[in-house]
Parts: sequence; C-alpha cells; structure tokens
Amino acid sequence: MSSLGQLVAGIAHEINNPINFIYGNIKYADNYANELMDLIKLYQKHCNPSPEVEEESEKIDLEFILEDLPQLLKSMEVGTERIYEIVKSLRNFSRLDEAEMKPVHIHEGIDSTLLILNNRLDPKAGKQINVIKEYSDLPKISCYVSQLNQVFMNILANGIDALEEAIAKGKFSESNEQQIPTIKIQTKIVEKI
Repeated sequence: MSSLGQLVAGIAHEINNPINFIYGNIKYADNYANELMDLIKLYQKHCNPSPEVEEESEKIDLEFILEDLPQLLKSMEVGTERIYEIVKSLRNFSRLDEAEMKPVHIHEGIDSTLLILNNRLDPKAGKQINVIKEYSDLPKISCYVSQLNQVFMNILANGIDALEEAIAKGKFSESNEQQIPTIKIQTKIVEKI
C-alpha cells in the first residue's frame, strides 16, 4: 500500500509541474490569439489585401481559423482543468505524508475516489452508471486518510463491478427509462445507541 501510494504521489507530482505551465499560460495564449484575431479583422475591414494575401487566406481557410481558434483554446483550457483535477485527486487519494491520524472531511476522499473511478462510470452496453451524492454537513473526523480512501476505493469499485455485471446480464431494461444503474452515497451522523 505504501509503495503504491509513493508511486501515485510521484506520478501526480511529475504530471503537476508541466500541467501548471500549460494551465498558467493558456489564458495568456487565449488573450494573445484574441488580440491577433481582432487585428486581422481590423486589417480586413480597412485594407484591400493583395491577390497574394487573398490567395493565402483562402489556402489556409482564414475564416474557419478565426471561428475555430477560440473554441480550440477553450477546449484546451477545459482539458488542462480536467488534468489538474485528476492530479489533485490522485494526491488527495495517496496522502503519503499523513501516516498519523488526522482530522479530515470525508467528502473530499469520496469525491477524489469518484474522480479516479470516473472512467468506469461511463456508458457500458448503452447504460451509464449514475452517482447520487447526498452529503450531510459533517464535522471533520480523525482517521488514517490513505487507509480510509482505500476503503472508499474498494467499496465503490465493488459497487461498479456489481452494476456492470447486472448490466451485462440484461438486468436493466432498455425499454424502461426508470431503470438506471445508480450508486447512491449518503453521509450522515448516526446517533449513538
């Protein structure tokens, strides 16, 4: 468990450094691209381009580039945000530096585990596994964080395995939209008896 945690933390660290460069610069790239596109549009409005410039504009499909570039940059931003969240979840999940009991919000551990397992929740055989989270307002609890996160991983992975098996056996009818494979996570304080 400790070796796996070290591996996960190391990989998360190695991914985090380059993604921070990309994430930090993508907004500047977007601003620069918008300024250049505005300049091109201004030039098109006030100057008569030479036949050579017109030919090159058609060759590279300038109108398409002006339309597509902002969307391209936005998708890059969304992708880097996704990678950043995955790395954050991996670091939260491994929590190597916490070999002692520590007060934590358990919802962070559950959310990190769900993000790591997200690819297993995607549609299989036409059915997506839904996750319903009903979190109560809980105080921090003292625990061994990495061990608790491993428990969340095992419980959620087992639940996904069971639902995938039920989907494969046809237990969720295509004709019944009400039958949606679902994992419900509910947290609350239970009164002591």
